[in-house]
Amino acid sequence: MLEVRHLKKSFGTLTAVNDVSFSLRAGELVGLLGPNGAGKTTTVSMISGLVAPDEGSVLVGGAPLAGDTDPKKRKIGLVPQDLALYDELSANANLRFFGALYGLSGTGLEQAIERTLTLVGLADRAKDHVKNYSGGMKRRLNLAAGLLHDPDILLLDEPTVGVDPQSRNAIFDNLEQLKAAGKALLYTTHYMEEAERLADRLVIIDGGRVVADDTIAGMRARVPSANGERVSLETVFLALTGRSLRD
Repeated sequence: MLEVRHLKKSFGTLTAVNDVSFSLRAGELVGLLGPNGAGKTTTVSMISGLVAPDEGSVLVGGAPLAGDTDPKKRKIGLVPQDLALYDELSANANLRFFGALYGLSGTGLEQAIERTLTLVGLADRAKDHVKNYSGGMKRRLNLAAGLLHDPDILLLDEPTVGVDPQSRNAIFDNLEQLKAAGKALLYTTHYMEEAERLADRLVIIDGGRVVADDTIAGMRARVPSANGERVSLETVFLALTGRSLRD
């Protein structure tokens, strides 16, 4: 459903993404992992069209995306790391605004709002101003905004940052429902337990390059185990990306 081919992006003398390639199938969640500054967010930004690649291409359904006006972009939904919400508006008003950007209106838009708010468990708080929402509620509304136009591909850039365990679990349940419905999900995270619970496959990038693309079992097989014990995903991650600090 989504194919990334040889993406490259530089900012001045810094090469943030250097020849990144991977694919994503329908009904699959791929975890995109890497240390701080590895190029995860830049990669997601290029896939979504927010940043133009210097080289490479993004294919949706086998055909390359061709600029901002390409109708295939409607097949992609983005849930950014930074909350894209208006605090002074209600959840309903936020979603009406975002829906209008996708060309939704009338009954179709109202049905989409009801569907997405129900999915994320906010239907009973639809009229409340976002400024009165908890952090977890805002994250769930952020997810609803990315789902309004019913995209086939959903890009999620650390969607659980700063939320409580209950909200994280609710988001996980939402994503598992979407995957079961045949959506293709690309999920960036720093949390190994999230990747272990959700991902069918992992793509690990470091220094702007893909250093591993495999199932979790395949990742574990890359690192020798001590005393026959199962290797943790964190141990695999550190073995592939090193232990030096990146902040």
